[in-house]
Amino acid sequence: MTRFLRNARLVDGRTVDVRIEDGMITSVGPGLVHETEGADIEDLRGWLLLPAMAEPHAHLDKALTAEDVPNPQGDLRGAIEAWIAAAEAGMFTHENTVERAASAMELLLVHGVTAVRTHVNVLASNGTKSLRAVKEAATRFGGLLDVQTVALTSSPMTGPDGAANRAALDAAVEEGIDLVGGCPHLDPDGSGLIRHALSVATDAGIGVDLHVDEMLDPDVLTLRDLARQVIDTGFSGSVAAGHCVTLGMQSRSVQLEVASLVAEAGIAVFPLPQTNLFLQGRHHPTATPRGLTAIAALQESGALVAAGADNVQDPFNLVGRSDPLETAALMVMAGHQLPEVAFDMVSNNVRRAIGLPEVRIEPGDPADLVAIDAPSIRGAIADAPMSRRVFRGGVLVASADQQSAIHRTGEHES
Repeated sequence: MTRFLRNARLVDGRTVDVRIEDGMITSVGPGLVHETEGADIEDLRGWLLLPAMAEPHAHLDKALTAEDVPNPQGDLRGAIEAWIAAAEAGMFTHENTVERAASAMELLLVHGVTAVRTHVNVLASNGTKSLRAVKEAATRFGGLLDVQTVALTSSPMTGPDGAANRAALDAAVEEGIDLVGGCPHLDPDGSGLIRHALSVATDAGIGVDLHVDEMLDPDVLTLRDLARQVIDTGFSGSVAAGHCVTLGMQSRSVQLEVASLVAEAGIAVFPLPQTNLFLQGRHHPTATPRGLTAIAALQESGALVAAGADNVQDPFNLVGRSDPLETAALMVMAGHQLPEVAFDMVSNNVRRAIGLPEVRIEPGDPADLVAIDAPSIRGAIADAPMSRRVFRGGVLVASADQQSAIHRTGEHES
């Protein structure tokens, strides 16, 4: 079917129509719409048309548990301990996890996200239970939302003590995952965890996406080891590293040296400002660090940098709106990025990092788009208006309308 988006405003100020065939943009320009029989026409009324957004690093199995799993310490260790205690108490059933994950996916979709990569706990104590729940939730969004799963392994992963965790990862591979995950900086043998992750991913023909250096200790720099192992092994799959906080604690020369290795290795780096601003720096009352990686050095070195929200309304991040415009705003304020760059970091940069084609709103691009009632990218990030239309392959898959009113009850009475 031929589809048209009429009266769309591009970032350069032009008002155009967009013609879509078989999910792909075929023409962009003024006056394209014809009342063709059978054509689907959506009038965007001059709303700003942008590439759909994407979330590169979520934890949908943990989403929306902040009320039930408190983290009074407020730091990463407190969040981990709170989650383990709740899991051991049997708080998370299959049905509960399915419904929460589905609710989180719905929130992402209505905000303009058409692709999400989520880490899911895969460990000896629960095997692939969380993975099965998230994959079941994803079936509700077939054709609406791309969902990639990462097996988030537990420690240890090497030696005799890691046998049960390695078996859980093997089971997850059999069940079907897109990437191998884990936290080498928390493992007693971080280098061994990286080697094992690359080996398993090579055998399975999938990628690797690790939590890396989510702490403020400058003596920890696992990212360098990851980059060197990827280069030395010639690993051909996709590799991503989330957080990379300690790189931001290094000298400028070390930042550039490691960033150059990261770029050479082809590793995509995901700063995650919401969760790291919440978790990091609580024990540094003077000159409190922001908990962000060395964004400028990575960009200067040519590494791919995309931003994500990480956790949403759980013990690792008590707030979060499931809206990449919130992430983009934090990249402007805390990451010192220009608004246009910040938007790329939550849209096309994410798409490149997770293996999807970019959307430039040109012929030949996928028609994964979001229309927002905003004057500009800067205005969209600043106000995050909820008047939005979300398109997947040119098909309207979600919509929201924001309404506001001032009610005057009469003259001021003295």
